[in-house]
Amino acid sequence: MVKSTLKLVAAIVLFASCNQFEKAPSGMTYKIKHGSGNEKLLQAGQYVKLNIEYKLKNKDSVLSSTFEHMPVYFPIDTAQLGNYTFTEILMKLRKGDKVDFNLSIDTLVKMNQLQFNEMFKKGDVIIGKAEILNVFTDVNQVDVDYKKEQAIEKEKEIKIIKDHLAKNKINATQTPEGVFIVIKNAGDTTVKIDTTKQASVNYKGYNLKGEVFDTNMKPNDSTAKPYPVRVGDHGVIPGWEIALTYFAKGGSGTIFVPAMLAYGPQANGLIKAYENLAFDIEIKEVIKKPAQTVQPMLPQIKTK
Repeated sequence: MVKSTLKLVAAIVLFASCNQFEKAPSGMTYKIKHGSGNEKLLQAGQYVKLNIEYKLKNKDSVLSSTFEHMPVYFPIDTAQLGNYTFTEILMKLRKGDKVDFNLSIDTLVKMNQLQFNEMFKKGDVIIGKAEILNVFTDVNQVDVDYKKEQAIEKEKEIKIIKDHLAKNKINATQTPEGVFIVIKNAGDTTVKIDTTKQASVNYKGYNLKGEVFDTNMKPNDSTAKPYPVRVGDHGVIPGWEIALTYFAKGGSGTIFVPAMLAYGPQANGLIKAYENLAFDIEIKEVIKKPAQTVQPMLPQIKTK
């Protein structure tokens, strides 16, 4: 009976110690759940692949997450591990390890990393989690793995768009790259767009929920002008470069662009990270490319 009780107490103590948060030198609290235990600790000069997520505690608000999208890759540099960030404890980790960590909004504000606002309020906490998926010793290994993950992500996005089109009974043509095109008006097919041309385009951009993030289709705005696109010069998102070559002068239609052919993991104004996009477009003019000029990335996102 005594032995059984002692074993139970020991088990409870062990369980409690495994679930306690530790404190990093900066004050960040964290808890590591080790994987197989057969892997070596991460080392300087390696490249790490991981998933990471941040969300506000006690709120159903994910600030950012890679768990359903592309993992993060970066080189391990012990001189730049950061302070009051997840990377502060990176050298304690191995492949397969999982980490939970907490970041105080008050502390981040004191460090000038954030400002109090409607989202980040005094006393709030950001809770994070990360998982070390793989470790590489060579940048070429990273490149191969990244391209593989990129292809997987794009296929997910293409399926989402296909499902959206099917649900809404939209008949679209899929390009080899994965852009979906609906041509409503073919226009003057003797003046088609190619990489030697500049197209003047009216557009309305929105997500698959129909929420508009930008447009120059403003009949009552005398300052609204078609957007000039030098096709093939990479001044616009890849989805536009691909789709515009299917149109001609005077043509119009809608294009559906997977996130990886738009802004990918980068949020941009009203566009969220990994957001698939749609654009209604009208081709107002097609001319031979004039001399090179500097133009901003399209669309020019306006924030509310």
